[in-house]
Amino acid sequence: MGNADRILRLIVAITIALLYYFNIIHGTVAYVLLGLAGIFAVTGFVSFCPLYSLVGLNTCKVKN
Repeated sequence: MGNADRILRLIVAITIALLYYFNIIHGTVAYVLLGLAGIFAVTGFVSFCPLYSLVGLNTCKVKN
């Protein structure tokens, strides 16, 4: 996973958490988005996305 991908995932996770904290999103939608934010945060911190390996996608630049 590339740095841009990691940073974008963490920004999205933080944004969703802030939207929930300030009661902009609520109810079932909020819980679904919080679950997604948790997944984004974990995959951003560990630099590995299992879905990418299933699809064969790689956002990390290859060194020659």
